[in-house]
Amino acid sequence: MQYGEVTEKVVDLLTQAVEEVYTDEDTRSIYASDETGLYFPPDVVVKPKTPEEIIDIVKIANEFRIPITPRGGGTGLSGGALPVHGGILISMEKLNNIIDIDTVSGLVFTEPGVITQVLQEAVAREGLYYPPDPASRGSCFIGGNISEDSAGPHAFKYGTTRVYVMNLEIITPTGERFWTGSNTTKNTTGYNITQALVGSEGTLAIFTKAVLKLISLPEDSLLLVLPFDSVEKATNAVGKIMQSGIMPSAIEFMEKDALEAARSYLQDVSVALPPANAMLWVELDGETETLFKQAEKISNVLANDVYGDVLFAHSDTEKERLWQLRRVIGLAVKTISPYVDADTIVPRKNLPLLLKKVKNLEKIHGLKTICYGHAGDGNIHVNILRGNLDEKTWSEKLNKMLDDITKVCVELGGTLAGEHGTGLIHRKRLPLAISKSHLNIMKQIKKVWDPLNILNPGKIFPE
Repeated sequence: MQYGEVTEKVVDLLTQAVEEVYTDEDTRSIYASDETGLYFPPDVVVKPKTPEEIIDIVKIANEFRIPITPRGGGTGLSGGALPVHGGILISMEKLNNIIDIDTVSGLVFTEPGVITQVLQEAVAREGLYYPPDPASRGSCFIGGNISEDSAGPHAFKYGTTRVYVMNLEIITPTGERFWTGSNTTKNTTGYNITQALVGSEGTLAIFTKAVLKLISLPEDSLLLVLPFDSVEKATNAVGKIMQSGIMPSAIEFMEKDALEAARSYLQDVSVALPPANAMLWVELDGETETLFKQAEKISNVLANDVYGDVLFAHSDTEKERLWQLRRVIGLAVKTISPYVDADTIVPRKNLPLLLKKVKNLEKIHGLKTICYGHAGDGNIHVNILRGNLDEKTWSEKLNKMLDDITKVCVELGGTLAGEHGTGLIHRKRLPLAISKSHLNIMKQIKKVWDPLNILNPGKIFPE
């Protein structure tokens, strides 16, 4: 598709609409990449502070047919916020206010540029809990979380971002502004547009405000570290835990290479972990008096499976150190080699078979993988390492392996991506995961919302 150019006239109009407009190379470079390592500089970066300014930006973009890319914290792993066609990049960083915390209704009213951890800590001071906690929660934005339907370890018990999105104030690609839902627990008024927008990866609308549901903050938590001598035993243990009748708040899987990478990255040996080829982090939350009874039951259920002693972490310091190990694995792997993340997801019962097939594909394609992730959800991050391969060889091997991994996930009852989105990285494989009819409906929805195809083009849909 042919797009208009960002001319001097366009920049002048943007400058009249928004205070912060940048065309210098240094600023454009900052917003040209994300955690994928790919690089696509925008022609101009704008930092609006109000929805009215965004409307003006969108109207200018429509007039000159210029692509717009909304951007949150830049922590994406599928290239969802990369301006692949240049144009105007809208950074949401200035819309960063928590507007109100309604403790009676259990709601928080927020702008999209609020950092997820900041929001979590703000509501926790009121005795409330916002569970979605991606590994990048210390830097990712709420708006980006909504765009990607982000999750994290605690999605296992509490659900992904979409469970908590009640209402959105949006600006459409044609410049219309409205609220999509209501702030009530029940609402059967028309189509549920709100939920259609969650996970739409910035391709249908720009979020300017969000109303999120909150729940009561759990009284306490306990973290079990369970060592295993094989990946198969660790993944099979997930089903046994679920059959015990106990509902953990998180079940995280890490193979040996993932843990070693994290420990090396942090250079922290303060937590004594038993030697093992794979581990599960199992968190329990709720009333303090019940946690140790539940932990003991899980230990007994897995007594013949674990390899060595089970570690019980109850103090805040111990738990934080362990969770930090889990959260930095992606960053740690990046220090070893550039990688692409296959955000695999299958039904929980097929998790052992998924890991077995992934390791077989590793041998077939000659690419090293490091695996870890949300075992309770059947959502494993397969980091495929580039190593010393040249660009051509890496690209060929990577695409074949990603194709095969997607096919495996679909064969096992899963799909293309669990929580990182389709974005730019995985769009070519979308037809492997959904039917032609499904894809055609998606294309029609996109055309209704965005007739000029100017909002975050080049994402989700294979081109």
